Amino acid sequence: MFLLAIDWSSVATKTGQFILSFSILVVLHELGHFIPARIFKCRVEKFYLFFNPWFSLWKKKIGETEYGFGWVPFGGYVKISGMIDESMDKEQMKLPPQPYEFRAKKAWQRLIIMIGGVVVNVLLAILIFIGIMWKWGEEYLPAKNLKYGVYADSLAKTIGVKDGDKIISVGNKTLENFNSLEGEMMLNEAKMLGVIRDGKDTVINIPDGFIKKLSKNHQLNAFAFPRYEVVIDSVLKHNAVFTNGAIQPGDTLIAANGHSFKFLDEWIGMKKQFVDSLIDFTVIRNKDTLHIKYLMKSNAVGMIFQSPEQVLGSVVKSYSFTEAIPAGFHKCFQTLDRYITGLKQLFTGKVNASDSLGSVISIGNTFPSVWDWERFWTLTAIFSIILAFMNILPIPALDGGHALFTLVEMITGKKPSDKFMEYAQMVGMILLLSLMAYALGLDFWRLFK
Repeated sequence: MFLLAIDWSSVATKTGQFILSFSILVVLHELGHFIPARIFKCRVEKFYLFFNPWFSLWKKKIGETEYGFGWVPFGGYVKISGMIDESMDKEQMKLPPQPYEFRAKKAWQRLIIMIGGVVVNVLLAILIFIGIMWKWGEEYLPAKNLKYGVYADSLAKTIGVKDGDKIISVGNKTLENFNSLEGEMMLNEAKMLGVIRDGKDTVINIPDGFIKKLSKNHQLNAFAFPRYEVVIDSVLKHNAVFTNGAIQPGDTLIAANGHSFKFLDEWIGMKKQFVDSLIDFTVIRNKDTLHIKYLMKSNAVGMIFQSPEQVLGSVVKSYSFTEAIPAGFHKCFQTLDRYITGLKQLFTGKVNASDSLGSVISIGNTFPSVWDWERFWTLTAIFSIILAFMNILPIPALDGGHALFTLVEMITGKKPSDKFMEYAQMVGMILLLSLMAYALGLDFWRLFK
């Protein structure tokens, strides 16, 4: 029954976007290592997208390098001769260094090879954000446009938010973009919300520890939703069954079988009682009131509603190419700042790891159910800057760990022994694999829960 409940077309679309995005990031990251390695005349033995324990899905040797696709979608790698890496090739390290090996190169050359992947990921994120700003600009739903206020989720109601409240500020900061509400609350650890209720300014105090609840709730629901009328965007003719008249795009639904409603959240709350039955919808069309009978099937979507941006009105900020450049830089480093803030909250216990960590399943699920190039490139840019930051951390087995040891060597003039590097690599690999296993376990727990 669980498998039958899954929308496999949605899963396929999300998976396709994830694989393409991840492949772009990994290939370019590894090219960041590969190119300087070849410039400094290192031999590159392998260049792989995804890991390939025991066997490869495809491989081909060109010159000295074997190129291939692995079957474990957790990254990729380049194997550079004479370097302690994921391959743990101890036999090679027992032999005297050869001129073409990584360990035979100068420290500054090895450092450039090590940080090349991180540099490429940062540059890629900046370029993508510049392209997004130039092509699509920035679209958002202004908080001031929520003329009917919000529909408060159950968690929002626990701190005193009510249906119809107009949220105007988070902490001491005016809320411009309504879609950033939860992010502003979590990242800034806001202590209060400013709302307009029944035409009067009201302050809602946010209790200590609420951010943990908000972080957990974020995995399941939004904190508050825009309230707006039920306006039809499109009708899926192969699923929609009408017995009298027909609903058209632009129609506004205001009642079902005599039960009145004004907002989408009200209709969602009552529609379960009408499943698999004939509904007499009261509809407003061009100021005329119509009655249209519709058979609502439990296993089919017959109508698509307009988004809050369509009904309430969004703001689109456009950029010329020259304007997009600083905007892209700002967006990139704003994203990095938010990510670092989130990590700080994780390590200081302000949010729970079990609510925040996720594996490839969580990452893949962030992609939309329909192919959306703007969303695709936005997520790719976000993951690129996150990948850069994670890789530069001074953890053995990551680029940052290797770079740290090289910097120590450049400062002290003493190179760590091959045996030390082997043990450090093993410890780093164990830590990373344990974290990946934990994150994957959390995702499976959430999935089946």
